[in-house]
Amino acid sequence: MVGNIHSLESFGTVDGPGIRFVVFLQGCPLRCLYCHNPDTWEKGEGSCRMTPEQLLEEVMRYKRFITKGGVTVTGGEPLMQAAFVRDFFLLCRGQGIHTALDTSGALWNEAVREALDATDLVLLDVKTIDALQHKELTGAKITNTLRTLAYLEEMQIPTWIRHVVVPGWTDDDQRLQQLADFLKPYRCIEKVELLPYHTMGTDKYKQLGLQYRLEGTPELSAERLERAREIFKR
Repeated sequence: MVGNIHSLESFGTVDGPGIRFVVFLQGCPLRCLYCHNPDTWEKGEGSCRMTPEQLLEEVMRYKRFITKGGVTVTGGEPLMQAAFVRDFFLLCRGQGIHTALDTSGALWNEAVREALDATDLVLLDVKTIDALQHKELTGAKITNTLRTLAYLEEMQIPTWIRHVVVPGWTDDDQRLQQLADFLKPYRCIEKVELLPYHTMGTDKYKQLGLQYRLEGTPELSAERLERAREIFKR
């Protein structure tokens, strides 16, 4: 089995606990309006192709740096290559390396369940809890994300929720409260990360000849981010 890899980062600090080796896989079924990695959308082969064993060999070069962190697989949408993720994570588990999976939960099948079962921590990107807005923001239904969250709860797989707060879209007290209320009963959730919308990936759209559909949307202010955090703290 071979995985299509977009890029590798040997010293990640924002994708799970501790210092982490981050694997970006190629391909994503969503087209999120604020995506900052549009270069990972198309399936293709990415920058390289590796077997799970070859990828683990690369990770092991940095094992002493990630001892208190681990490995995170992201994308794109990594569960487009769920069997590869499962096999790679099982190899990591055999070496005592902590694994995290950054996913939108956009896909749901047996291979996805097996990949989730092999994961130590899931970073689940919840774009919005409003079904209509989810379709507008991502181009896809929210159904599979909710199925994924239900499975994480059923299996009690440790989960961090990630939610991007976008001015004019998800930056609304009522929507934030609605999401906080929805997530509150889930025992699998250890943490909620509220991420401020930024425009750092817009140059990629120009390079790829793509239209950035949130052109003109301001970055989230520190005050609004703090307000969102207050709602979730309550």
